[in-house]
Amino acid sequence: MNDLAAFLPGARDALFLDFDGTLADIAPDPDAVFLSDADHAALLRLAARLDGALAVISGRDVRDLARRVPAGLWRIGGHGLEVLAPGASPGAAPPPPAAALLAPLRAAAEAPGVRLEIKGPVAALHFRAAPEAGPACLHAAETAAAAVPGHVVQPGKMVVEVKPAAASKGRALRATMAHPPFAGRRPVMMGDDATDEDAMRAAQDLGGLTVKVGDGPTVAGLRAPDPAAVRAWLARVAGG
Repeated sequence: MNDLAAFLPGARDALFLDFDGTLADIAPDPDAVFLSDADHAALLRLAARLDGALAVISGRDVRDLARRVPAGLWRIGGHGLEVLAPGASPGAAPPPPAAALLAPLRAAAEAPGVRLEIKGPVAALHFRAAPEAGPACLHAAETAAAAVPGHVVQPGKMVVEVKPAAASKGRALRATMAHPPFAGRRPVMMGDDATDEDAMRAAQDLGGLTVKVGDGPTVAGLRAPDPAAVRAWLARVAGG
């Protein structure tokens, strides 16, 4: 279950890391999730070893993501909608989804334990505190996506999102791999959720490696049991 423990990134690898569920443990309150200073230091050391070819790729809004990972890294937020180069600061937030899209989601969020999160053009219904609300949240998301052309539903772990069809971690990985310092390297994608499988397939199509964090079906060739194992791996391969 911990194939990752034996994997050593090569000098010509490019590393893509999901945030929630891969680098960081999933928590009932996403706003409370942060990495330690030691984790930040390990990420920066490994990025330096890879000549900067390390990116954190997340469904979080890039402004939110930028608060949780070092500014010296590439940060890809909104399922690939926005990219921040090392040292860059995020700009103003893009407009939220249309009112017609948000209406069924707001109605679903009135149920106890369900929370609506608006991440720029992406909207998410979290139901970790009310697992029984999952089917209703999925129905609301499908209704929302149908209300505004060009949007799709993205189920995840105790969450369902409605996002622009162009928001794809796989598309973002492919685009990133076309430019320095990633171009010409072997992509290595690590993720834990259905939202990461598209990026894993893209990495494999480009001759890369993939790591699934946690259990469940996956296209990935390697496994890691949990985010703690990923952080331990980072600390080891990054060196002191």
